[in-house]
Amino acid sequence: MAQPFTDDVIAAVCRHMNADHPEDTLVMVRGLGGRPEATAARMTGFDGDGGDYLAEVGGSEVPVRIPWERPLTERAEVRPEVVRIYRESLAKLG
Repeated sequence: MAQPFTDDVIAAVCRHMNADHPEDTLVMVRGLGGRPEATAARMTGFDGDGGDYLAEVGGSEVPVRIPWERPLTERAEVRPEVVRIYRESLAKLG
């Protein structure tokens, strides 16, 4: 899929997630990101197919990709999808 989001939108969402929701981002990477051993995480970008993160695992940063449930094309669709990923990650982690 072509990138439907501008650099400004991506930067704003990543800045918000990393500044205001670092613990939630870690939950997402541990749960649906498949890195339960991660000790920290930050969002680095996203496109219409999913979000990109860097997770701290064993002293190194490793890339993590978490796909959206369906392709996204508008900024307003990103927040509900991030919330879904967070909630499903919490459920998966118990």
